[in-house]
Amino acid sequence: MTQPTNISLADLQALIKEMYFEKDQARGLEGTFLWFAEEVGELATSLRNGSHEERLGEFADVLAWLTTMANVAGIDLTEAVAKKYGSGCPGCRKFVCTCPSSEKP
Repeated sequence: MTQPTNISLADLQALIKEMYFEKDQARGLEGTFLWFAEEVGELATSLRNGSHEERLGEFADVLAWLTTMANVAGIDLTEAVAKKYGSGCPGCRKFVCTCPSSEKP
């Protein structure tokens, strides 16, 4: 697989699956979640005092580990995102959220 300059969510999920699925499946969801959590911590550190380059890498790592968990769990991320956000904000159902700031999302 050649490295594309623009990569869709579906392409990323397929790429991560191709590169790592056998190892990821053997590690399982619990082990994969621990790696994901570690990467989120590294992202937090880079947001606090890292360079732009460090942040780029940490965001990519968090996304890759999230994708790994989805692969192990059998979740299609494109489908999940489309179902949750494809019709707008899950709270107010608008494409520019009008939910109160005190509420999630």
